[in-house]
Amino acid sequence: MAMRITRRRLLEAGGAMAMGAGLPVLPGSALAADAELHGLSTFGELALPPDFPHFAYVNPRAPKGGTLTVQIKRAGGNQSFDTFNTLNTFVLQGDGAAGMDACFDSLMAGSGDEPGSLYGLLAKSVAISPDKLSYRFRLRPEAKFHDGSRVTAGDVAFSMNLLKAKGHPSYRLMLNELASSKAEGDDIVVVQLSAKRSRDLHLVVAGLPVFSEKFWSTRNFEASTLEPPLGSGAYKVGRFEQGRFIEFERVPDYWAKDLPVNVGINNFDRVRWEYFRDRQVAFEGFKSGVITFQEEFTARIWATGYDFPAVHEGKVKKEALPKTDPTGSQGWIFNLRRDKFADPRIREALGLCFDFEWTNKNIMFGIYSRLTSYFENSDSKAVGKPSPEELALLEPFRGKVPDEVFGEPWLPPVSDGSGSDRALLRQADELFRAAGCKRDGNVLKLPDGKPFEIEFLDSQPALQPHTQPFQANLKRLGINATSRIVDGAQYQRRLDEFDFDIISRALGGSAIPSDSLRIVYGSEAAKTRGSRNAGGIASPAIDAMIEKIGQADSYAEVVVAAKALDRLLRAGRYWIPMWWNATELLAYWDMFDRPQTKPKYGSGAPAIWWYDAEKAKRIGKA
Repeated sequence: MAMRITRRRLLEAGGAMAMGAGLPVLPGSALAADAELHGLSTFGELALPPDFPHFAYVNPRAPKGGTLTVQIKRAGGNQSFDTFNTLNTFVLQGDGAAGMDACFDSLMAGSGDEPGSLYGLLAKSVAISPDKLSYRFRLRPEAKFHDGSRVTAGDVAFSMNLLKAKGHPSYRLMLNELASSKAEGDDIVVVQLSAKRSRDLHLVVAGLPVFSEKFWSTRNFEASTLEPPLGSGAYKVGRFEQGRFIEFERVPDYWAKDLPVNVGINNFDRVRWEYFRDRQVAFEGFKSGVITFQEEFTARIWATGYDFPAVHEGKVKKEALPKTDPTGSQGWIFNLRRDKFADPRIREALGLCFDFEWTNKNIMFGIYSRLTSYFENSDSKAVGKPSPEELALLEPFRGKVPDEVFGEPWLPPVSDGSGSDRALLRQADELFRAAGCKRDGNVLKLPDGKPFEIEFLDSQPALQPHTQPFQANLKRLGINATSRIVDGAQYQRRLDEFDFDIISRALGGSAIPSDSLRIVYGSEAAKTRGSRNAGGIASPAIDAMIEKIGQADSYAEVVVAAKALDRLLRAGRYWIPMWWNATELLAYWDMFDRPQTKPKYGSGAPAIWWYDAEKAKRIGKA
């Protein structure tokens, strides 16, 4: 639950590790001890000095104790929302358990105030070669695994090489330009990056989990396992029942508990993740106090569901906090590997059949706004015509990408709110016909003569109220649109194999986009089984913009390249954008306390909160 860059977020969004950038060039031709830094920074100096006591947004005197119980709301890597059957979340095999990140330390950890900084955790310091291709991390001698054995440079090198060779496809893609990782004794690990390295690969490396080489030397890393792995983090696996719940116990003698990056966090004695196969059942679990904290994503429940005794009695609190971090993308994703979605006119026509205005008013109580960009609520959102700097990046692809890339960015239509806007449906019909589709009675046929059929795949029925009116409009145009709800494990398997027509997907945002976006939008990822590029986007122009983002030397250059990327993605009609909320909706049983200051990026909830025994006693939860 720590406030830091996590491996889960890397696999979930493909962009949350995008906090790295150019580093100060160190003088001299060799790595000198006096050139060692206490962290890695983006485009400038670190905000905090080497002797900083803790992050500004934590309570350094936060008490330890109590239990936090949550439900998995975001999944990355091999994780499923509905179940788990392995405790190894770093490979493709199996359905990974929630919360496993807390068991592992990394070389460095991130700050909620600085989207571009990492500070020492396992590593006390780092020295950087002038060409920024060699990174010499000095480990803390006190770093220990949970069995008391020392965390050595050999363990770090082993972990990096293992993830590159056998890790989840997202790790393998990200670590492609990791040339080598070698130990020099027990306390020094030297990481060598290739000349083609991306700007932030060193930060990806510094955020990787560190495993015990001895532990894994007698086990198959790629296999599913319910044996708790040996880690060095603030928590270790406690009780669990496969597919039902998993608990993590705070390590009382955690070796790094007093380090600046850990002061004021990891405050709960126990963190428990509950699994439910149905969201309504999960909400009933919250109402009864089985779950004690949750971020709410369902507008109907937020507007009408919190009318129960515990709320009226003040035992349960609701808060809507302004979002201070960039919003990710959320939408229906087309599987471009299927011929029926190959023509962008067909994809655009399908999108015209979704009436957001009606859906927002009648199903979501008007609390959402329409997503228009892949970088909503951030500087990277494309607005207006391209700047000269954007044009300089896009011009080499003129004639190879849609002309609209060079004009105003594409925006989804605004309907009349009727639920079935005839003007938009006529426009959709015209696009289908222009793409070669033909009508045979009440059936729309694809250019190859096959009836147009679409299956919306999901593992939960929560979006059915939104999807069914959309499908009704598709059926009005002769498309047989259906939904298939499968269990979480089957859903994940079908995603890994790209066996679907359309899925819904939400991806996290990033304050500083990086070339980790290749995991989600890159051509190589499109053909990699189990990758986060579920839609199969494969475009040389998009690859080039991601490369520009990764090689940028300043934040301004990142923004220019990200805006150009946004234009390309929007022009490609790769998705049907859904909606976003400018507030973070939180609900929790009133048994916690929190710092008065929150991080600049995000609310910090519940990572920097703590259990309040007196409050818990007052509401009968002690």
